[in-house]
Amino acid sequence: MIRFNLTCARGHAFDAWFASGDAYDTQRAAGQLECVVCGTSKVEKSLMAPAISRKGNTVPAGDGGEALKAARELAAFMDKVRSHVEANAEYVGDNFAAEARAIHNKESEMREIYGEATLEEARDLIEEGVAVAPIPGKRRKQH
Repeated sequence: MIRFNLTCARGHAFDAWFASGDAYDTQRAAGQLECVVCGTSKVEKSLMAPAISRKGNTVPAGDGGEALKAARELAAFMDKVRSHVEANAEYVGDNFAAEARAIHNKESEMREIYGEATLEEARDLIEEGVAVAPIPGKRRKQH
């Protein structure tokens, strides 16, 4: 597996994993790649630093726990964001796209909502100018 940093024609940066460089080329040529933010299929590889693997279980420079600490802090922050949304917004379930659109068009009362939407529904809302954003998912408990 290989990870490539990608950028779409609109400047959105993201990364994706491929079985090989040839797999990336094949998917790009077939128009199967699309930006995770806006959905455009005009996607190119970005400049990226080479990945240099470490030997065995060696510890990186420094105390080795900085990356783990940062990851845990980020996960805790994401949990707080989700908890804040759940405590301060109304859950509308699968009706999210329709309700967000109705609020945006002033056909429904203004209030904070959250719920479920497909990528296509979210993309349509964004294209219509409806302010939406994904919220972090619940973390799975590790055994």
